[in-house]
Amino acid sequence: MRYVDHFIHGGTAGLASTRKHAVMDPNNGGQQAEVVLGGTDALERAVAAAQAAQPAWAAMNPQRRARVMFEFKHLIERDMQPLAELLSSEHGKVIADSKGDIQRGLEVVEFCCGLPHVLKGEFTQGAGPGIDVTSMRQPLGIGAGITPFNFPAMIPLWMGAMAIAAGNAFILKPSERDPSVPVKIAELWLEAGLPDGIFQVVHGDKEMVDLILDHPAISAVSFVGSSDIAQYVYSRGVAAGKRVQAMGGAKNHGIVMPDADLDQVVGDLCGAAFGSAGERCMALPVVVPVGEDTAERLKAKLIPAIEALKVGISTDPDAQYGPVVTAQHKANIERWIQTAVDEGSELVIDGRGFKMQGHEEGYFLGPTLLDRVTPEMTSYHNEIFGPVLQIVRAKDFEEALVLPSKHQYGNGVAIFTRNGHAAREFAARVNVGMVGINVPIPVPVAYHSFGGWKRSGFGDTDQYGMEGLKFWTKLKKITARWPDGGGDGSNAFIIPTMG
Repeated sequence: MRYVDHFIHGGTAGLASTRKHAVMDPNNGGQQAEVVLGGTDALERAVAAAQAAQPAWAAMNPQRRARVMFEFKHLIERDMQPLAELLSSEHGKVIADSKGDIQRGLEVVEFCCGLPHVLKGEFTQGAGPGIDVTSMRQPLGIGAGITPFNFPAMIPLWMGAMAIAAGNAFILKPSERDPSVPVKIAELWLEAGLPDGIFQVVHGDKEMVDLILDHPAISAVSFVGSSDIAQYVYSRGVAAGKRVQAMGGAKNHGIVMPDADLDQVVGDLCGAAFGSAGERCMALPVVVPVGEDTAERLKAKLIPAIEALKVGISTDPDAQYGPVVTAQHKANIERWIQTAVDEGSELVIDGRGFKMQGHEEGYFLGPTLLDRVTPEMTSYHNEIFGPVLQIVRAKDFEEALVLPSKHQYGNGVAIFTRNGHAAREFAARVNVGMVGINVPIPVPVAYHSFGGWKRSGFGDTDQYGMEGLKFWTKLKKITARWPDGGGDGSNAFIIPTMG
């Protein structure tokens, strides 16, 4: 059986451990590998390697660091197919989704290839008599990332590329459910010319998370996962004196105005709600038609489109989505569907009981559509994280605007309309961090930033882009005076004024 080890100081660690976690194949329910669950020994070895390597990496001029980024980008592109196949085998998403997972991470690597430009800092000549002021961004030292199962390539690439390009060493703790692609990424960093100890992978569970949060040599932690854990990570990390960004869960809404192109909306919803089996924080699991006529017209178009969706194994090129990640998660989604029914939702399409011929033990769920969901229902209030779409009807624009604005999560939202005024008004007023206008999954491009509000994000900075650069660096300000004259030092102890 395949064994997934830590990647420390340029290679596998080989540390003895009695704690391991099974890595399953969601397509057939069988175990395909096991991953070691590390503790203090693994983290201390990784930290020691990072401390030894980081000063020289930080001292390397930015364009040489960028050359490593360029080569790493090339290697990811070269290995896109085998990486996607490995990712799909452990996560369950179809190959096309896995390639998208990798590509969206690669876009941040591309942004980081140009980081020498944005690291230049600022300079003011003559801020006062004979006084110049300079600011420069410098690395924090050692950073860490704690990443979820649903994007085992994209999010490690988001975090690691930004941290490393800025001059930091980076220690990754990926999900134990699909740990192999992060290790492959570490190997490709090494092949690209990254020094040993700058990008490392340690595997583990809550024990490893707590060790990372408490370790005095780790200056910053970036996290993506569920909101309860994100809040825990943020609170514990900040209490330990660290800089922390912690991205949590979501319940994204799609507002459908009466003038929307419903054919476009239905196509967008099928992809956004059911793609990757709904296991993404930018999925669109709630649709809000405005007005009863809009709701009925949308529902009539949604039903045949959803019934036509093809669920298949990860390697099926014709499948829209594959299995969910674990048997436990499948059961949890099924419980939420039943809860929604018990709370009074109308079960229009029931995805429970779906079986894939020849893969009966796989973790498959058919698509589910629930209508007449209300804001009082717990199934609406919470994140289901599966192939489930809920219809919440709104009588007018104002009621539709309130739904995502008052929800506990504030990650993403979309509005579908031909009316520019309605779109502009909605974008300005909605209390959500990322907004799409006729765009169902509004993940910003790499040179902007990614981050939600309310219980979808804890901390003051977003992922990647200039926000990511701010998170992974500290700003140093230098005020210098070069007086004319003999330099007798008579005013050496007087603080200079800027007037």
